[in-house]
Amino acid sequence: METFETIKEKIPGWDKARLFLKCVVIFLIAMLLWMPTFFIMELIREREGRQKEAMADISSKWAGKQQISGPLLLVPYLAPGSEAGKEYRKYAVFMADKMSAGVKVTPEKRKRGIYEVAVYKSEISLQGSFKRVNWDKLDVPADKIRWEEAQLLFQVGDALKGINEELKVKWNDSLSVYSLQAHPLNAQEEVFLAPVSLDGEKASREISFSMQFALNGSGSLLFTPVARENHVRMQSDWPDPAFNGNILPDNREVSDSGFTAFWKFLHRNVPAVWNNTVHNLSAASFGADLVIPVDTYDKTNRSVKYALLCIMLTFAAFFLVETIYKRPLHVVQYGLAGLALVLFYTLLLSISEYTGFNPAYIISGVATIGLVGWYVGSILRSRNLALFISMVLTVVYAYIFTIIQLQDYALLMGSVGLFVALAVIMYFSRRLEW
Repeated sequence: METFETIKEKIPGWDKARLFLKCVVIFLIAMLLWMPTFFIMELIREREGRQKEAMADISSKWAGKQQISGPLLLVPYLAPGSEAGKEYRKYAVFMADKMSAGVKVTPEKRKRGIYEVAVYKSEISLQGSFKRVNWDKLDVPADKIRWEEAQLLFQVGDALKGINEELKVKWNDSLSVYSLQAHPLNAQEEVFLAPVSLDGEKASREISFSMQFALNGSGSLLFTPVARENHVRMQSDWPDPAFNGNILPDNREVSDSGFTAFWKFLHRNVPAVWNNTVHNLSAASFGADLVIPVDTYDKTNRSVKYALLCIMLTFAAFFLVETIYKRPLHVVQYGLAGLALVLFYTLLLSISEYTGFNPAYIISGVATIGLVGWYVGSILRSRNLALFISMVLTVVYAYIFTIIQLQDYALLMGSVGLFVALAVIMYFSRRLEW
């Protein structure tokens, strides 16, 4: 009775067909192993969501992102209405000619579980001046102006949690206290309003103002320039600021001991005075983010995208080794080695939450390379082949790590790397008899 082995020998081209079939099976195994990486990517998104929830929870209890705007001068006046004999109360809004701000930011780290959030305390001083309250541009009769009801308007993003002291402003030689009220021009918004001493004679002369206060916040600190000419200087011992908003600093110095930044901004498209409307000045906001630089989830997610490449290159090395050196590997052994390559990403995700991405990548890479190298070496009973597979995996992981670090050159590095990998595979596959 003929055995299966003798039957195979009678089939012409069986060895070549077997080689092709094994390539197809190995490719299918790689595709199956690629599928769990989508679940890993979903897990990364879930963990990132939890991080954001923890950050939002801490910020809500301390104080949120802060945006400072003001002060602006509001002067009410009476204007005739549509009905004869009736007058309506309106507001004229005056922008200061100059304003300068000095900001010292002292950051702190707050922890919720394994997540850290940067909060800060800041000391802010504002000085500015109105050269004169240019009422002539509004064409309002002098007897309709209510100078005695003039107010300074000042806005802070999260005022209730951010300011824990009485907010005062020095107006020339007098001192006024702000109170939190509804915006006179937008009742849905709360602002600080302070009564100021003003009359027709004072309005024709230069008026100076100054403020000093402490402000708590988290995440970012922004300024909305509301004077014709604005100067802001920010200083902190936070080493990793991210300057944001629509204007970058004119000068900045960043080092391991902190940063100093200076902005200068001139309003050119907004009138110095307007009436009974709300101008959107926040489009010119600028400042700095003081968040903790956490790129763990982003880098882990990007590394998972290269999982199929890693599996295919490793399987190509396995196939070339077993074909050239006549050391057969079972498809189940391919699958187990591939599972180790997939588990690399769960190790990377879990460890990186405690150590950061780079140390986690090294630890996970060494563990995976050691496991696969030991496993293949035990099967093939060859230390040299185990070292070869370990070297291949080391090159692959180092190559992927380099791509992730050099984000701007990822496409270039990826293209060059794939070309080199294909060239190496083509070189060694010359000895195969298809």
